Amino acid sequence: MNDGDGTRAARGQERRFGPLGTALVIIPTYNEAENIKTIVGRVRKAVPEAHVLVADDNSPDGTGKLADELATEDAQVHVLHRTGKEGLGAAYLAGFRWGLERDYGVLVEMDADGSHQPEELPRLLTALKGADLVLGSRWVPGGRVVNWPRSREFISRGGSLYSRLALDLPLRDITGGYRAFRRETLQGLGLDEVASQGYCFQVDLARRAVKAGYHVVEVPITFVERELGDSKMSRDILVEALWRVTAWGVGERVTRITGRGDKSPG
Repeated sequence: MNDGDGTRAARGQERRFGPLGTALVIIPTYNEAENIKTIVGRVRKAVPEAHVLVADDNSPDGTGKLADELATEDAQVHVLHRTGKEGLGAAYLAGFRWGLERDYGVLVEMDADGSHQPEELPRLLTALKGADLVLGSRWVPGGRVVNWPRSREFISRGGSLYSRLALDLPLRDITGGYRAFRRETLQGLGLDEVASQGYCFQVDLARRAVKAGYHVVEVPITFVERELGDSKMSRDILVEALWRVTAWGVGERVTRITGRGDKSPG
């Protein structure tokens, strides 16, 4: 377990964290009919006490209907039907609000394609007992990726490194999307101000958590490339991440130089 910052780790150890409460695993979907039954079943087996929310963006392939069938068979599976494809960030934000309104104590981000292995979720939840936010990390000791081409690993590692340096963050895997939040953490991040998507959405939440003084911990995970369906990664998502991270970094440096007192994460 490594959050890259000894001072922050010590501060987290001095705090007393309350009980976690029931976890809600949020799984955004768009055309994941081939994967949805398997991934929900794996989550329910790995953490039987957790609930699952499938946030479906009106998938043309019938993913939403399959999720409804799962929910009919299992009271701990829920479905949030959205009107159309609005991006990963929007789906997670809708899922967060759904879970917060229903008093879940922990909200988890997880991919539908099996890249985030549900069998590793207990490790994230255990770490969350002493943290505000836990990141499943590919780039800390013990973390790894499976079946990735070298080009994609270069982009991911490079994106995390650039974000870490540009934003002065003590995190190794800032773009990863396997995460567990305490409800109080999400409530303190200013979710109404978050407009970014994809990689940039993950960077935005991580930077907001660090800047707000939350105790953020990274635990190693094994990220497995999807076997079924198509990746949602696109050039537009990468371009958005680059310019937003650059703008945030420049803005924070200007603020420090000019001595302005605005410490808000937005």
